[in-house]
Amino acid sequence: MLQDYVPEILEYDPEVDGSDEHKIRESHLSTKAALIEKIRKAKAARKSNQTTFRQNIRTENDKN
Repeated sequence: MLQDYVPEILEYDPEVDGSDEHKIRESHLSTKAALIEKIRKAKAARKSNQTTFRQNIRTENDKN
């Protein structure tokens, strides 16, 4: 059945095969990771500033 079969030689075409798609995806993922890290650090800094500069809560039981 396949004795006379000759496989077709395929040519590589970057436009059809999308040679740069993996580079674009990696770029987006690295940008996303950098932005997530930046937001995480900003949230941590904001949270630490709130706890650092917060004054004690006054109550009626405090004797000053």
